[in-house]
Amino acid sequence: MALSTAFTKLFGVLHPIASAPMGGSAGGALAAAVSRGGGLGMLGGAYGEREWLARELPVVAGAGKPWGVGFLSWAIGAGAVEQALEHGPGAVMLSFGDPGPFVERIRTAGAAVIIQVTDLEEARQAVDLGADVIVAQGTESGGHGARHGRSTLPFVPIVVDLVAPLPVLAAGGIADGRGVAAALALGASGALIGTRFQATAEALVDPSTARAIVEGRGQDTERSSVSDIARGSRWPSSKYTARTLGHPSLAPWQGREAELAAAPEAQLDYQSAVARGDAPPLPVWASEAVDLITDLPPAADLVAALAAQADTALARAGRV
Repeated sequence: MALSTAFTKLFGVLHPIASAPMGGSAGGALAAAVSRGGGLGMLGGAYGEREWLARELPVVAGAGKPWGVGFLSWAIGAGAVEQALEHGPGAVMLSFGDPGPFVERIRTAGAAVIIQVTDLEEARQAVDLGADVIVAQGTESGGHGARHGRSTLPFVPIVVDLVAPLPVLAAGGIADGRGVAAALALGASGALIGTRFQATAEALVDPSTARAIVEGRGQDTERSSVSDIARGSRWPSSKYTARTLGHPSLAPWQGREAELAAAPEAQLDYQSAVARGDAPPLPVWASEAVDLITDLPPAADLVAALAAQADTALARAGRV
């Protein structure tokens, strides 16, 4: 049974499920597979790297299904958005930073504007900018999120009430259909899911990363800026941290971010460890729900499974 919501009606998709536009790993094949499965596949445009986009955009656009692309607002220029719009996405999602400079161009092109928010100030700004959909991200999420955010359970209904009648997608710690059902029960119109889709056959991740996610536990995840500082990333760490699986090469610096930032030799040591293969070139972004991930299915099959499990969970709760 299809679960019809404001989100599914807006994009003409079968299920209230979107894959997160995870930078680098959410390539064209993954986004296309999610869309073919009845969800909204989102390409991970991240920093707007032109060559990567040129390779991946035609793949998802060629699937003939509704799709979108996501960017980091703080990291891109107008050229990245223009490049994506040339391929006719149904939506462009903007996260982390000021989305204002890009909204009007996206709207003019006929694409929906999806804005991810991590606090109420960002939610109010998204409404003022005329967002079509708002993603409310809780701190359980893998990858980057608010340093001083709220967990998904209390945050989502507050955002739903604040931005009504705009549709909201819940994000953070959702890795199975029960989480999708919970998002709907909180008043959201669907769920944006990241880590679970990173562990699929089509995700652009190293096999070691996929294996780490399947074997990982939520208690092994940690949120900090250590991985960004060690890698020399330009992420605005004063506001956004990242949830990753822990790694021995970074463990000594947990809680000592200021010291690490002031110690270039430590960053060089980390880069040397990466070159030797003693440390991963990229952190393993993973949500607190990583325990629920035990396999690497095709993404289209996963969308159907998530939707079926959500339908069952809602039926048991007497919702349908």
